[in-house]
Amino acid sequence: MGTGSLLGALALPAPSVSAAPLPPGTRLPVLVIGTGYGGSVAALRLAQAGVNVHMVEMGMSWDTPGPDGKVFANTTKPDYRSYWLRTRTKQPLSNFLGFPLDKDIPRYTGILDAEEFSGITVYQGRGVGGGSLVNGGMAVTPRRENFGAVLPSVNAAEMYGVYYPRANAGLGVNQVDPAWWESAACYQYARVGRKHAQRSGFPFVFVPNVYDWDYMKQEAAGAVPRSALEGEVLYGNNHGKKTLRKTYLAQAEATGRVSISPLHKVTSVTPAAGGGYTVLIDEINTSGDTTATKSVTADRVFFAAGSVGTSKLLTRLKATGALPGLNNEIGKGWGDNGNVMCGRANHMWDATGKLQSSMPTAGIDNWDAGGAFAEVAPLPTGIETYASFYLSITKNPHRAEFSWNAAAGRVDLDWQTAWKQPSIDMAKSIFDKINAKEGTIYRTDLFGTYKIWGDHLTYHPLGGAVLDKATDNYGRLHGHPGLYVIDGALIPGNASVNPFVTITALAERNIEKIIATDL
Repeated sequence: MGTGSLLGALALPAPSVSAAPLPPGTRLPVLVIGTGYGGSVAALRLAQAGVNVHMVEMGMSWDTPGPDGKVFANTTKPDYRSYWLRTRTKQPLSNFLGFPLDKDIPRYTGILDAEEFSGITVYQGRGVGGGSLVNGGMAVTPRRENFGAVLPSVNAAEMYGVYYPRANAGLGVNQVDPAWWESAACYQYARVGRKHAQRSGFPFVFVPNVYDWDYMKQEAAGAVPRSALEGEVLYGNNHGKKTLRKTYLAQAEATGRVSISPLHKVTSVTPAAGGGYTVLIDEINTSGDTTATKSVTADRVFFAAGSVGTSKLLTRLKATGALPGLNNEIGKGWGDNGNVMCGRANHMWDATGKLQSSMPTAGIDNWDAGGAFAEVAPLPTGIETYASFYLSITKNPHRAEFSWNAAAGRVDLDWQTAWKQPSIDMAKSIFDKINAKEGTIYRTDLFGTYKIWGDHLTYHPLGGAVLDKATDNYGRLHGHPGLYVIDGALIPGNASVNPFVTITALAERNIEKIIATDL
């Protein structure tokens, strides 16, 4: 079926009927840019404090089923829903058994953005719920002894005593039942990962998740429609995963004080003559075309567009003079959380299973000795691959900077591909040893031809508007009262683990202070 006939047959879903209108000229107490972790926390807590909040989201609302009756596409069968305004997929695993996997798709405001900079591709969720729509749900709190390196200006006792517990409760974090995990066919791959880690003397640690484990048990029993056991993750989960839509945002909307406008992209924020800020917004359609441009005024604006979105916007607004009071830390301190991927080819007696749950449950912790925490990840192809697959988070020291490219009219990022080498070396501290012990080799067919390392990407962008540098110690932007950063841009490039629990906990800490002192 050609693209034209496909689009004709689809009757592409319109934005949600619950999408709130945002008429030009509206005066808002608070505008939140983005609907990911930080923005959702801000919206809920402000609403509970009696403040009306309007959220704008560049992506769609993701509440309308496609022609297959499902809202989200399967990881193994990407379609028009899968990518943000691309005409060809850009899958993190680009190859399998030597064959390229990417394919042409219709251009559409799909759920996963593969945003390409000169040295790195940054994967980000697009839609109401942000990154919670597309991640593997691994809800990891950093080890306390590592926290000082993650957020050096933040009181660790408060975070571990108050804000991490609050974030974990709000996100619906829970642990897999170990007894069930030990016998579940869908976690054969993780048990092989444990065996190999332990045989080489590495700590193997279970990590919490936001997936509903009772639902997954029912999936395994054949009692409910499959989601994790169908391999759903990268392009959304149709069931089971507690995204922000089901947690913070659901609570926020239930207050009656929070409204959300999807397919709205902020292009400018400038001081308004009578106080507050004038915000220019493009309303777009599902092809990415601007259908309307509107101007609203907000007393306060929270930047929660994600590390890249917030940093790009602030970098441009500073460079073009729209927000001249921003300081010289804007755009700096950006990192990739040390992300690097690899696969290992196991012996025939270490089959990893053709049924694999897409929700990871564990990792190999070699942070202290080798600078790497490796998520034992699924490879849910539906066939037996005899492969172990890992996403490593490493203590990569490199930090990049966003800058305004006036000639091209865009924001650039100066990350260099060669900067991934420390991450590769740190990951090798685990996998070279395991391969030597097991008599196995690295897979070379997952990221190209004869290429071992997935060193071209990050799932965990962090930094660009760093806490206590670009902002004060609670996210208030210097030079412009009433402007705040409350997302992953605050964290200086590395969280030592999957970052969304830390982003959420930091937002809880900051919004509590802002409500108490600024409103």
